[in-house]
Amino acid sequence: MDKPSGKFAGNDPFEIAQRWLTEAEVTEPNDPNAIALSTVDVDGLPNARMVLLKEIEPAAFVFYTNYESAKAGELESAGKAAFVMHWKTLRRQIRVRGLVTKEDGPQADAYFASRSLKSRLGAWASKQSQPLSSRGALLAEVAKITATKGASPKRPPFWGGFRITPVEIEFWADGEFRLHDRFVWRRATPGDDWTVIRLNP
Repeated sequence: MDKPSGKFAGNDPFEIAQRWLTEAEVTEPNDPNAIALSTVDVDGLPNARMVLLKEIEPAAFVFYTNYESAKAGELESAGKAAFVMHWKTLRRQIRVRGLVTKEDGPQADAYFASRSLKSRLGAWASKQSQPLSSRGALLAEVAKITATKGASPKRPPFWGGFRITPVEIEFWADGEFRLHDRFVWRRATPGDDWTVIRLNP
């Protein structure tokens, strides 16, 4: 197999992913860190939605959400997830599959504190994924939370991060005549060494 080179070059898939994201931050007009997160419910029925990736760590990908949401319930139940990042401007995408753990310690506290005040108050007010009678009811709850939590609300106990530690990462780049370039990094468990394979388009 020919060795990955050019935009695919590197010995660490997390460094490659960070490099691609950094390049996308220059060209992508909105939310270059958006990912389509896929989970499954208890019946095995898939679910997908867009969330914002907040950190590429040396060995994992981290995003944040309400722990009482549908996605959080599915993540905790299955312990596994997948996502894809797609950048139309660069004609590239990254696909990730892996194991899920919570991030609900100081790192989550620090990220929550970095959010705008209105976003922090909104996190307290929203009963994510639950039925809502009206937008007015939601705004009334925000007003109530604002009055009780003040100008520096702490992270809610029902809100925090999830860390996806991958067993598979695929880098895809558009090619002429649909002859795309695809390299996949695979390992059986997070502690194993990676195997890199070029795939047919």
